[in-house]
Amino acid sequence: MLMRGRICVITGAASSRGIGRATALMLAAHGAKVVLLDVSSAVEGAASEIVAQHPDSEASGLVCNIVSRADCDAAASAVRHRHGRVDALVHCAGIIRSGGFTDISEKDFEDVLSVNLTGAFNVARAFGPVMTEQGAGSIVNVASVAAQRGGGSVGGAHYAASKGGVLSLTKSLARELGPSGVRANSVCPSLIETDFVTGAVSGERIRELTASLPLGRPGRPDEVAAACLFLASDLSSYVTGATLDVNGGGHIH
Repeated sequence: MLMRGRICVITGAASSRGIGRATALMLAAHGAKVVLLDVSSAVEGAASEIVAQHPDSEASGLVCNIVSRADCDAAASAVRHRHGRVDALVHCAGIIRSGGFTDISEKDFEDVLSVNLTGAFNVARAFGPVMTEQGAGSIVNVASVAAQRGGGSVGGAHYAASKGGVLSLTKSLARELGPSGVRANSVCPSLIETDFVTGAVSGERIRELTASLPLGRPGRPDEVAAACLFLASDLSSYVTGATLDVNGGGHIH
């Protein structure tokens, strides 16, 4: 098993049809002890479901609002107290908002940036020091193809900007934390069949996007989870500061 005995923290894991949940399940299947973080109290039930599917695993859920630095610090302290270390942090939590550039309200802009970019910073700031102290660890940030394309598929300019910030943040983490043995990489999904996407994009738009994909279909959450597993595991031990595309060929560059 790739992650046997490893302590893995996954954010945004409450939704049953999300990348976070799929990643937690895949890490647990590979022997990891997983800690799920989410703003929703459903995260505790999600952890129970993972144990039900993988009886030999260990899973726990913590309610955490990633916009709050205090919440993230408290979560990191709780994980450290219970497990003593953190081997991998897979940051999947985020929100998506669509709309034309001139239609984006001040509140929408602030909400998207605070959750997607400030949240990513808060989570890395809370858990990064645990990894640097132990001299090893892997941070995986889930961004979006919108960050590479400047939007154009799902989400508005504020969403693309927030995910572009996540890519830059990840590269900065790779440079700063590398000397301490900590790696940081990003995953850029495109059209993935999650509640996250279907709740924000019309069925007609999804059909249009699917028609433009070389692989001719949307991706599945577990296909993104597999990329996260690779980056979290020792299979990618010499990979840091990289961006791994999981987009069905929708953005070839």
